Amino acid sequence: MYASARVAAVFPQSGVTGTTARLPLDIRRFPWINRLAADYAYDYARVAEFFAGNPAEPAAWRDAVQRTQRRPRNGAAIADILQAQQRRRGAPAEAVAAAAQLRDPKAVAVVTGQQAGLFGGPLYTLIKALTAIQLAERLRLEQHIPAVAVFWIDSEDHDWEEVKVAHVLDGDLALHRIALGDPPGAHAGPVARVALDASADAAIAQLEALLPVTEFTPALLETLRGIYTPGAGMAEAFGRWLESVLGPRGLVVFDAADPAAKPLARQVFAHEIAHPGETSRLATEAGEAFKARGYHAQVTPQEGSVALFHLNAGREPIRHQGGRFVWGEGGSATQAELLEQIEKTPEHFSPNVLLRPLVQDILFPTVCYVAGPSELAYQGQLGKVYAALDIPQPLIQQRATATLLDSNSVRFLTKHDFPLEALRAQDEAALNQLLESQLPPSVEASLEDALRVVQERMEAVAAAVPQIDATLEGAARSTLSRMQDDLKKLHTKIIHASKKKDETLRRQFRHAQAQAFPGGHPQEREIGFVYFLNKYGPGLVDRLNDELTVDMGVHWVITI
Repeated sequence: MYASARVAAVFPQSGVTGTTARLPLDIRRFPWINRLAADYAYDYARVAEFFAGNPAEPAAWRDAVQRTQRRPRNGAAIADILQAQQRRRGAPAEAVAAAAQLRDPKAVAVVTGQQAGLFGGPLYTLIKALTAIQLAERLRLEQHIPAVAVFWIDSEDHDWEEVKVAHVLDGDLALHRIALGDPPGAHAGPVARVALDASADAAIAQLEALLPVTEFTPALLETLRGIYTPGAGMAEAFGRWLESVLGPRGLVVFDAADPAAKPLARQVFAHEIAHPGETSRLATEAGEAFKARGYHAQVTPQEGSVALFHLNAGREPIRHQGGRFVWGEGGSATQAELLEQIEKTPEHFSPNVLLRPLVQDILFPTVCYVAGPSELAYQGQLGKVYAALDIPQPLIQQRATATLLDSNSVRFLTKHDFPLEALRAQDEAALNQLLESQLPPSVEASLEDALRVVQERMEAVAAAVPQIDATLEGAARSTLSRMQDDLKKLHTKIIHASKKKDETLRRQFRHAQAQAFPGGHPQEREIGFVYFLNKYGPGLVDRLNDELTVDMGVHWVITI
């Protein structure tokens, strides 16, 4: 069931040594992968009209680079903003040098991003960033141009409940939730405005209590304590942490809430107000086209919605009603008044999920965006919006995807040809099937023969007895049903006996299940990458960078 490809490597400089086994899986096997993501990777022609080009084709990259380089931009301005942010965070020299490359008119960017999740967020955040780093490096080598990997912190998002939480496994592979409290401003306004309180210290203490102690634990905790300190901004802490992990590889981290960047996006904000409802209408039309093709629309804007938020006390959606623009409790302005606000104070505005990619691509020379499945669908609804604002739509590359398992779990999967996705259900159905397959053939064959013979003989009895007494046919069939039930019960007892007899197999199953699908969720979406850094040390980044590929449609099972 696995088209296995084992690759051995040693990284003596990384803090981790040994061999790595890679098992490639087709993402179409997984029930949680939506059809759009599957077709994008394997049947791009079906979705081509919604996107700017197939990232699997070299010609699409050449065209995207040319489109991006032709568009006039102010590279010096965004480089200044980035480097000011980097100075505040104390970014590594490699990241600072990468940001400086954006001053070059020929420079392009490979962008990805995520909310400012506690301790860096789930594993897929790290994987997204590494995908962007790999693609930028490939552009530099193949097209001989400056190419920079940029991570966009979605720090204007106000979903505090999502970002305040991190999940880790303890030494017994039990799943635990670590959460911050609710400092002033949490929930109401952008995450960038939330300063950490004493609950940050408590969260690190809980993390220390839960993480299995390794040789990397002391340094990891020391770094986190220096970053997630009471009084530090949540988005700032996220940026510093991500830079400490990936900055040495040249990742440029951008805090999207920076007021200094808003003037560069003024034209996008103004267009949205000058053409109220256009973005929503165009996205809705694309969503309907999606549904006509059998896909789902990722977003369906409400009537009158404007793709902007007003940043005042909170982050309040703007609506167009009765010829005026309204937001929050009492916020109201005419079109002319709002355009004047945008001109004078663009920092008071924030794009919603539909407009955010266009703001991103005004600020950066984005040749490609690295997306997760939901972001892929969003982007597919924005082609005509990009055209309306005369902004080149970038290529969309699906992020790499992976599950990290220890060698015992990979050995269990390969030895028994056991499908990874069968571990997802949080019951023993798949285990019972596996145990059943382990029964001696003679036992299974004997039970099947017994069931067949009993049915044949009792059917014959049921057919014959009405000659004696018509009421006996029902009794005969009831007897058949009881006998079949007894044989099934016997079969279940045999399975249970086999389960008790082979506790090793059961432990292996549970061990692999706890790692691959904690709480029934895919590992990369649930477990914070801080857990894996504690387990494998800084060498985790080196190993993943070498083992992950940018080929879409492949999920890698990796053991380190």
